[in-house]
Amino acid sequence: MSVVRISVWSGPRNVSTALMYSFRQRSDTAVVDEPLYAHYLAATGVEHPGRDEVLAAQDTDGERVVRDVILGPSTRPVLFLKNMAHHLVGLDWAFLSELHNVILTRDPAEMLTSYIKQVPNPTLEGTGLPMQVRLLDAILDEGQDPLVLDSRLLLTDPRSVLSKLCDRIGIPFEEAMLTWPAGPKPEDGVWARFWYESVHRSTGFAPYRAKDEPVPERLIPLLTQAQPLYQRLAAYAIEP
Repeated sequence: MSVVRISVWSGPRNVSTALMYSFRQRSDTAVVDEPLYAHYLAATGVEHPGRDEVLAAQDTDGERVVRDVILGPSTRPVLFLKNMAHHLVGLDWAFLSELHNVILTRDPAEMLTSYIKQVPNPTLEGTGLPMQVRLLDAILDEGQDPLVLDSRLLLTDPRSVLSKLCDRIGIPFEEAMLTWPAGPKPEDGVWARFWYESVHRSTGFAPYRAKDEPVPERLIPLLTQAQPLYQRLAAYAIEP
C-alpha cells in the first residue's frame, strides 16, 4: 500500500493537537502524536512537564523512530504525524523528502502567554520558530512551494484552509475534519494530562479570538527575537 505521509512541524500551543484530531476524523487516516518527543528530551536535557513519563513511554533513538514510525508501516493510506519542529534536533533530515511537510505557526505574542503556563522560562529554540525557518529555507532551496499554516487563519476559516491544504497535498477534503468527539483520544501521548485539557473539551476548531493578555515584561527580549521569524513564515501561510 502506498502511503501519503503528512508531517506537521509545529511550535507549542499552535493548535497542533486540534489539527491532529481533525485529521483523525478522516476515513482514510491514521495519526501519531509527537513520536520524536522522547528523542528531543533525551537529546537536549530540557525540562518539560512529565519528562520522566515521556522518556519511559517512547523510544529515545530518534533515527530509529524515523525508520520504524515516521517511515514505517501504516494501517491506513494516509498517515498524519503531529511533530514539534524543535524535535528535529540532532537528526539527519534526509527523511523529510519522503513526507508532505506542513509548518504550523502562531504569532508568538499569543503563543508565549499560553506556553509559559507549562514552561515558565521558554527559550527561542523551544518556540520551534528557528527550526521552522530552517525547514522553510530547506524547502525553498529544493524549489518547492512550502505548506505553511498560521493558526489564526486556520481558526478563522478551518473549512477553507483545510480544503486548500488537502488539495495541495493531493487528498480530498472531508467534512468530517471539522468536528470530533470531546475527550481524550487513544492516540494521545502520555503528556496529554499536562497539555491537552482545553482541546479535550473541544468538539471542533474554536473560533479565533485575539488574546489581550500581555506578554510579561521579562519575555519582551524573547518576543523581539521571535517576531521576525514568525513573520517570515506567515508570509507563506495558506489564506482562507
